[in-house]
Amino acid sequence: MARWERSVEIDATPARVWSIMSDVEKWPEWTSSIESVQLPVPLALGAAAVVKAKGTSKATWRVTEWNPGRNFTWATSLRGAKTVGEHVIEGNGEGKSRVILAIEVKGFMAGLFRPLISKVITTNLDLESAGLKRRSEAA
Repeated sequence: MARWERSVEIDATPARVWSIMSDVEKWPEWTSSIESVQLPVPLALGAAAVVKAKGTSKATWRVTEWNPGRNFTWATSLRGAKTVGEHVIEGNGEGKSRVILAIEVKGFMAGLFRPLISKVITTNLDLESAGLKRRSEAA
């Protein structure tokens, strides 16, 4: 198993951050890490989205955990590995948020893929966390 994680402090309420983070079809507007998202139904537990991330193949991500306003997790399987994406918002009680974004690659091929995918994943997590902060803090 391999795991990458980013945490970012955002000067916006958890509700504001959630409204942006959970609207996955608009991600290409605020992060260059995502080239396209196709979501035929609203994002919810069990929903599937086809996502094309920078430096990766298109993949179908299915929501496996859904707690509106707090977090969602989705997963995809590709080339002998299962990839899980976590998106968590924590409020601080003062109208600010802390967001944790994580990617975890599991399975037999995870260790083999790590050197090949590490740079793409870290770059994309950096772009996504910075873009979410910018969009959430914009008036």
